[in-house]
Amino acid sequence: MNLLFAAALYVQEFLEARQWRYCFIGGLAVLRWGEMRATGDIDLLVLTGIGNDEHFIDELIDRFRSRVADPAEFALSNRVILLTTASGVPVDLSMGGIPFEASVVARARRHDFAPGVGLQICSAEDLVVLKAFADRLQDWRDIEGVLLRTGAQIDWEYVPVQLEPLCALKESPEILRRLEELRRRCR
Repeated sequence: MNLLFAAALYVQEFLEARQWRYCFIGGLAVLRWGEMRATGDIDLLVLTGIGNDEHFIDELIDRFRSRVADPAEFALSNRVILLTTASGVPVDLSMGGIPFEASVVARARRHDFAPGVGLQICSAEDLVVLKAFADRLQDWRDIEGVLLRTGAQIDWEYVPVQLEPLCALKESPEILRRLEELRRRCR
């Protein structure tokens, strides 16, 4: 088993031992739904809710090394906890609290990457929404890979319903147009 999967399993066991609701997003989800690409970190979404963040932050920084000087302050300000596993794998843990994030976690399913490597991965639709909202160059490459591999299976009624309010919040309606253009090109 490679280092990334071993680290992801370790993180998953930690979360499940606490009965925390979560799913992997980012590079591991891209490996499930999109084109193969190298990834050296673990991205995940953990439902912490709003207002109970300190409990989650304290337990996480007790178990994992922080990648920032003041992890609690950084986490509370950015809703992201930047950690490293004992084996040196970076972990970007997003603290979820809005209804869309709860939906992402509820829709996630276990995927077996290899024998003994079953990870809770977000759906292809939710990965597309998360990547489009992030709106970085690598995110659009990842979306293209997802569309090329699984585009016909994606629920295209779901995606804009989830993405539109996020784009409105970000004041970036052009993201929706860009996604539709990419979808047309990948058909």
